Amino acid sequence: MLKESTEVLVIGAGPSGCVAASYLHNNGVKVKVVERSKFPRFVIGESLIPRVMDHFEEAGLLDALIAKDFEKKFGARFIRGEELCVFDFSIKFGDGWDWTWQVPRADFDNTLAEEVVRKGIDLEFETEVLDVVFNGTDSVTTVRNKEGVTREIHAKFIIDSSGYGRVLPRILKLDAPSSIPENSSMFTHVKDIKRPVGVEGTQITFDILETKVWLWVIPFSNGNTSIGVVGPTSYINAIGGANNTEALKKIIAQSDFYRDRFEGVDFLFEPHKIENYSCSVTQLYGPGYTLTGNSSEFLDPVFSSGVCFATESGMLSAKLFLKERNGEKVDWETEYSDYMRRGVNVFATYVKEWYTGNLQTLFFHQPENPDVKQKICSVLAGYVWDEENPFVKKHDRVIKSMAYMLQNEKSAE
Repeated sequence: MLKESTEVLVIGAGPSGCVAASYLHNNGVKVKVVERSKFPRFVIGESLIPRVMDHFEEAGLLDALIAKDFEKKFGARFIRGEELCVFDFSIKFGDGWDWTWQVPRADFDNTLAEEVVRKGIDLEFETEVLDVVFNGTDSVTTVRNKEGVTREIHAKFIIDSSGYGRVLPRILKLDAPSSIPENSSMFTHVKDIKRPVGVEGTQITFDILETKVWLWVIPFSNGNTSIGVVGPTSYINAIGGANNTEALKKIIAQSDFYRDRFEGVDFLFEPHKIENYSCSVTQLYGPGYTLTGNSSEFLDPVFSSGVCFATESGMLSAKLFLKERNGEKVDWETEYSDYMRRGVNVFATYVKEWYTGNLQTLFFHQPENPDVKQKICSVLAGYVWDEENPFVKKHDRVIKSMAYMLQNEKSAE
């Protein structure tokens, strides 16, 4: 069998894999990336949050992305009937980026991959991982390319950025149930021919149809808009209709805010449906590997945290490998697993409290509390490791406690 070797094998060429590969390459590490798909390819996760900008900048990928002129995202809008809550990333607790992007992921991920190739990194598309064996000092990964040729890749370290493919969790049997309720989503793109001019036409919006059911509207700079619904799996499957197109049109018709804008607008493709998307793993690392992004854990699309955790874990994996390569001791449990889980746990609390309705109580309470809003905004921007922020440090109780207090005040009135 044909054989080749590298220092680090990155599985997957999405944002996590590209950030990790680019950072390692910039620091003199020999990297190989294998990607099962052919780019550009469709993937969901089109709304980013500001924390990702730190990672793209540090990996040397930011300029290539800026040149593409993707739609800038300066915050997020939440609608519930007549109620409105708008977060502005420039008005948040602590430091950090004030903006990010709304992106067609096929174009966005392809831009990252092209920049990785331009840098001289060995990136091989349409190459599937069949098996991985760890032997103590290195790993042997068996792959098959599009011509059907099978070969071995020997590597000192593997960064699994395979996303929903979840290569190592599948091979090493690391899958675990998620603590997030079973939700599903259905989504498509439209040519947004009725898009209003100005901010209204470009603003990302979450329209709450019921406490646990919401519609997303994500405008892109190319004139298209992503529309999707999220709700309990039982709800999504009970919508009815001859197909997903009819089902999603029924949902959009329930939106007082968006019904007219999207009535009669054709979908660019039959809506995709993803059922019970939340997932987790028993461990985030092992001897000779780390799991990053959706290959490790995916929570929920409501706060657009997916790409943030992908790039955070990809960058951290690269940095810790480099540290160990330079002869420094790395405590993978503390420096990687514990660190990543702290951020995931913060966002998991916000997701859970969104679906209980407690977080929505805070969002729509009037009059607004500017201090509370700034601290929540920092979390929504992805700065979930900043424990100077009490809405990070005390995430497990502060939302529930404040919602309870506000609900009691309302009852008293």
